[in-house]
Amino acid sequence: MRAFVLTGPEQGAVQEVPVPSAVAGEAVVDVERAGVCGTDVELFTGEMAYLHEGHSSYPLRIGHEWCGTVSAVGEGVDPGWVGKRVMGDTMLGDGTCRRCERGRQHVCERRQEVGIRDGRPGALAEKLAVPVSSLHVLPDSVDPVLGALVEPGGNALRAARAAAVGEGDRVLVMGPGTIGLLTAMFLRAGGAEVHLMGATEGSLEFARSLGFGHACTQDSLPGLPFDAVVDASNAEHLPALAVDVVEPGGRVVYIGLSGGPSRVDTRSLVLKDITAVGVLSASPGLGATIEAYASGAVDPRPLVGATVGLDAVGAVLAGQRPEGAGSAPKIHIDPSLRQ
Repeated sequence: MRAFVLTGPEQGAVQEVPVPSAVAGEAVVDVERAGVCGTDVELFTGEMAYLHEGHSSYPLRIGHEWCGTVSAVGEGVDPGWVGKRVMGDTMLGDGTCRRCERGRQHVCERRQEVGIRDGRPGALAEKLAVPVSSLHVLPDSVDPVLGALVEPGGNALRAARAAAVGEGDRVLVMGPGTIGLLTAMFLRAGGAEVHLMGATEGSLEFARSLGFGHACTQDSLPGLPFDAVVDASNAEHLPALAVDVVEPGGRVVYIGLSGGPSRVDTRSLVLKDITAVGVLSASPGLGATIEAYASGAVDPRPLVGATVGLDAVGAVLAGQRPEGAGSAPKIHIDPSLRQ
């Protein structure tokens, strides 16, 4: 089958690789759609921390935001899975440790990560194999675009819930990329007044096109009381700014990762009685995200600017925008498309 394979920093191409087999407890999925995200770009550039910590190494098959149809199952798996449309969790715990037993498999010390850590090839391919326990069934109302947005949506839903706001509350989301905009959508669906802060006029204009009228740069940030702040950026200075601008007694949610160490003065956290929350992984939020998409409460399809084939992955990772993609932040891959 065809799969995109990273062979080194800024080196990768579509290769013919063996078709995965369905071993005991697993399913093979025909990939219908997959997203490219910032983690994939960091693996492409060689900046991803896992590459330096020994968790990931080249050659590497990336892709962890996906949906598809189960085409085969292994021993011990209900054959009724065959033909079901599904998406899958990225984080695969060992199932035996204390964290897994407490429902925190996404922070298992020995976890696998589909398309990120060694040992679990990703979804930028025609097929992939995953444990059936990681699968979530997609209803008919969740089309392929939505299906491949469930994984990033699960992260965003968790960030929105961690903000603990609702009707009458005001929230600032820093970073209008895919995760920031998804978080804003979930916050809006919950009744909060959402403000977005970005660095470029293009990203802010796109946010406004989605109905977020309160969109500004840091320089034009209004002096309003924010009951919660979500940092979905990669800027090293914004975690501290989030603490500065949130209301006393409010909450700060960190879901973005900066390229270098960021600093927060814990004296400010204490003296303002702020709750700070870090969010890693969509795992606990996948089911609720599917429900939100299926009901129409949140519709993130405008975030996808273009859908291209596997042959275009290298260019996308290198920062090239497909023709017609506009300002939408997400690019999807359809493995059936040929250039």
